[in-house]
Amino acid sequence: MTRERQSASKLRVLFICTGNACRSQMAEGLLRQMAGERFEVRSAGTHPWRVHPMTIDVMAERGIDMTGHASKSYEVFLGDRFDYVITTCDQAKQLCPNFPNEGERLHWSIIDPINALGDEEARRDAFRRTRNELAIRIERFIKRTVRGGASGRRFLY
Repeated sequence: MTRERQSASKLRVLFICTGNACRSQMAEGLLRQMAGERFEVRSAGTHPWRVHPMTIDVMAERGIDMTGHASKSYEVFLGDRFDYVITTCDQAKQLCPNFPNEGERLHWSIIDPINALGDEEARRDAFRRTRNELAIRIERFIKRTVRGGASGRRFLY
């Protein structure tokens, strides 16, 4: 099977947050790890910044190497087809346009760990909580998506 045919058989998912620094990057890495080859996954931001160092650290704790990841604008993907576009913050939900070839739009309101207060360990714990919340939602997403497919039905995650 050619790469194009393999890609066509996978569900395509785009995660979007504001900076593409934490939440959407974590979601991309987690979906890849948890679902293996069943999905083609990307992430982007409405105002891309850089991948936050604590994102890289807490994902490494789960065995996910994010050192090569870079923040990208959602505009890079406007011409692409996605079965699911998932916003991971309220601001991205408001600012993100509809994609011309968009399937299902989902929204997960996840707290931004960049805004956490306290010492370094307290901030790192905030990143862990975000990662863990995303892992729970992604596990539900995988179960319901693999069972139901990109059918146009809305699921609560």
